[in-house]
Amino acid sequence: MIDSPAVEHYDLIIIGAGSGNSIIGPEMDDWRIAMVERSTFGGTCLNRGCIPSKMLIYAADVAEHAATAAPYGIDAQFNGADWPAIVERVFGRIDPIAEGGRQYRHRLPNIDVYEVDARFVGERTLDVTGEGDGVRQRLITGERVVIAAGARTFIPPIPGLDQVPFHTSDTILRIEQLPKHLIVLGGGFIAAELSHVFASLGSKVTIINRSRQLLMAEDHDVAMTFTELAAHRFDLRMGAHVERVYATADGGVGVGLRGGDIGSTMVEGDVLLVATGRVPNGDQLACPAAGIEINDRGAVRVDEFGRTTSPNVWALGDINGRHQLKHMANGEAKAVRWNLTHPDDLRAFDDRPAPHAVFTSPQIGAVGPTEAEARAAAVTTGADVVTITQPYGAAAYGWALEDTHGFCKLIGDRATRRLLGAHIIGYQASVLVQLLVQGMHLGATVDELATGQVWIHPALSEVVEQALLSLIDAFDTTH
Repeated sequence: MIDSPAVEHYDLIIIGAGSGNSIIGPEMDDWRIAMVERSTFGGTCLNRGCIPSKMLIYAADVAEHAATAAPYGIDAQFNGADWPAIVERVFGRIDPIAEGGRQYRHRLPNIDVYEVDARFVGERTLDVTGEGDGVRQRLITGERVVIAAGARTFIPPIPGLDQVPFHTSDTILRIEQLPKHLIVLGGGFIAAELSHVFASLGSKVTIINRSRQLLMAEDHDVAMTFTELAAHRFDLRMGAHVERVYATADGGVGVGLRGGDIGSTMVEGDVLLVATGRVPNGDQLACPAAGIEINDRGAVRVDEFGRTTSPNVWALGDINGRHQLKHMANGEAKAVRWNLTHPDDLRAFDDRPAPHAVFTSPQIGAVGPTEAEARAAAVTTGADVVTITQPYGAAAYGWALEDTHGFCKLIGDRATRRLLGAHIIGYQASVLVQLLVQGMHLGATVDELATGQVWIHPALSEVVEQALLSLIDAFDTTH
């Protein structure tokens, strides 16, 4: 039994050094602060998510451009990838940033860093006992606590999975060799992005998905188009149920499938990637011991200001279940930072439609509800939902790209003439959608967005201009 716990008291405890690390500012210089981080400083985004994956995706984009240059009269080809060099380029730049952030926090006189797992044992009280503490328990208490402990990969209960080597998005970016045949379980954005990386750089990729479309969270038209295009790049096994996973005789991994159009079959490759989603880490912190409610997925319940059900305890980012998006976590961190030092003037989390992008090929950018969601909501809101789809190829730059599949789909309300949602698939969709995010968040009407500015010709942004003008025409069309 652990006796006589050592107890340290702080003005602020932060659990998680991703977005939570940005909470600390000069206005807290006279506070005593504890930073608890069990993994690498910088969180998922810097170390194994947004940043390294997009650096790898850019390399994949370059390879894909070389392999598909012939229609433009360019004699180019993709001859292979130096995977170790690509990985070194990425993590040779990222790892020093993470370590620099760690060392910086250790040097600050008012901050103590605990590089251990933490769990609540009482109201605003955490057990941070480390391996070097022997039999003595170490506790920390705080006037305020911020939970920013993120999310983790979801590992489905597939028979045999625990008996074979497999990767998740946390580990595959640092794999030593390029797979010959990568098998991907899942059809969401992680599966789409990483399949693009490895297929572009020379791997055969098989995607196994329960549904008959990839990217089911996207608008139906976008998901359908992406799935059709993906079928030309990847070996798709759609509508398939994974019955078991097994080791092959040559040291690879096999997957037994049933259902869909394939009946029963086996797929064998040398590397397996499990990309079946992510779940919040709230269930790993013993939150109920502190009076902090979590839902059945492990997300910490928060109100509009980021407050949990326990006094002076806040939660931001992936762990609160609102969004799994770094840009939204950053916004929440700014609100919580303000609220910690201005308890009588609280700022709410941003509740406007959250934009997102999928950096696969072709790219996808979206904001607001899908058409199905907008029409379902209209039953109660009374919105007069109107949709249009504008092809890339109708704009000069899209024509120059020889684009035959990209489009911008807009969803508007005829009654208010405002944009409800936007869904783009095609070259630089992540950039184009930002034009519509800005207009929606600033409250502009579709008319103001389309005609209240000058659009550069022949920039690709004309795809958005033409889509807005088409939506105006649809608004003005008599029922």
